[in-house]
Amino acid sequence: MPDIREIARPNATSGFLVFLIALPLCLGIAMASGFPPISGVLTAILGGLLVSHIGSAPLTIKGPAAGLIVITFGAVTELGAGDPVVGYHKALAVGVVAAGVQIVFAMVRAGAIAAVMPPSIVHGMLAAIGVIIIAKQTPVVMGVEAHGGEPLEMLAQIPDYLAHANPEVLLIGALSIIVLIGWPALKWKFAKRLPAPMVALALTIPIGALLGLSYDHDYVFAGHPFHVGPSYLVSLPGNLLDVITFPDFSSITSPASIKYVVMYALVGTIESLLSVIAVDSMDPRKRVSGLDRDLLATGIGNLVCSMIGGLPMISEIVRSKANIDAGASNRWSNWFHGLYLLLFVALLPGLLQMIPLATLAAMLVVTGANLAALREFKHAWAVGSDQFALFLVTFAVTLGTDLLIGVGAGLAVKLGLHVARGAPILQLIRPSLEVARDGDLVNVVLHGPASFSNLFFLRRELDAAVAGGANLIRLDFRDAALVDHTVQEKLAAAAAEWPSTQLEVIGLGSLTAVSAHEHATRLRSR
Repeated sequence: MPDIREIARPNATSGFLVFLIALPLCLGIAMASGFPPISGVLTAILGGLLVSHIGSAPLTIKGPAAGLIVITFGAVTELGAGDPVVGYHKALAVGVVAAGVQIVFAMVRAGAIAAVMPPSIVHGMLAAIGVIIIAKQTPVVMGVEAHGGEPLEMLAQIPDYLAHANPEVLLIGALSIIVLIGWPALKWKFAKRLPAPMVALALTIPIGALLGLSYDHDYVFAGHPFHVGPSYLVSLPGNLLDVITFPDFSSITSPASIKYVVMYALVGTIESLLSVIAVDSMDPRKRVSGLDRDLLATGIGNLVCSMIGGLPMISEIVRSKANIDAGASNRWSNWFHGLYLLLFVALLPGLLQMIPLATLAAMLVVTGANLAALREFKHAWAVGSDQFALFLVTFAVTLGTDLLIGVGAGLAVKLGLHVARGAPILQLIRPSLEVARDGDLVNVVLHGPASFSNLFFLRRELDAAVAGGANLIRLDFRDAALVDHTVQEKLAAAAAEWPSTQLEVIGLGSLTAVSAHEHATRLRSR
């Protein structure tokens, strides 16, 4: 029987902090995804109250995430053919099937998919998502109607949006962006304890009330007429039960639905599991989460959410990091975060309907800017020109087409680079390994290329050695044709989580690094 004090302290406190961060983000992510705003809160409630105790990683926060906005909005738009209500119901059906795929992934132990995805491709995908979010949310910040079009077209329309911006709405949106960027930079102690999104809400809700956003009226600014009203505020159902909506499976076998099922399942799975790995690395207790078990819990959560009208959920990295920083010790913090959301929505729904949409859009614009920040491009370049090429190809193709094609293009370029560098295609799929055990020492010798594409087999041997009680694993790359960036990053992360096994890597010094980065791709001189 757990000690109630251990559960309540500090998890109730950390859960409250995460609740403060999650509430506006859940509303904004749902709005940007083409779902009713409250559906994002519903997902976070289920992620906390349900998923936290069916196998999820102990310190992760489950809920909607900005990384899935593009997929969800695309599903609503394409499947609805111009009718957002029809698109919403059909997107729920896509979510149900995708959740089933995630559950199957977990049952066949496919959680390792996240352990082999090249970081540069993942970051390129997320940077493209960031640009798309900025393009779609900027008109909302300015209080104007979006002209539509592709992301780059929408970015090019920003000067026109600004020229026709609704001044009162723009005031709220611009103030929100200033607070979201400036508040975290303050050195005051209390500023560190109060999340910037809540500060933005605390300022803009009263301003919206003073400007009369709750009722329709016109005003004149600089000689031009403008209109404001409730359409610029969050709209919610009468109570949480009214949000329950059932999926429409009438088009689930169409090519468009199947495309979104694949994108939901793959991108959601990869992003969620990468977050779990990252959160584990920040855990003060150095606990290692079961990726397949966490994926199963997430899949079950997504199945329930999609069946009753919620957004897809993942393990969300920003909220999870805030959870750890606030002192969370176990999964009860996620549970408390869900409980606080439920109580707030049940007891104070009127306050939620005073939130300006421009404030929520501003939060998403800042989130998008962080995903597509210049530092991401600089980091990819610092790792090596090959990684920068992968990042750039994934970024550009995702912007020009969609996520699935963008990631596929990045993977194809990576494999093409390896083949061009002389790596045999068959060994790129399955490595040539020699494994020998000598007491507590396990020697693993690799012949040929060590690539993301054959990392699964290498990891399987290493994990077997760890499970077998090896104290030292010596990994020999002296006969390797190349060792790519992904292999080095993933092995370093895995070794850091092994409780009592040390990894010793030899032979990298005999290969030539493509850059000064410690995990740069290394090649054998021809």
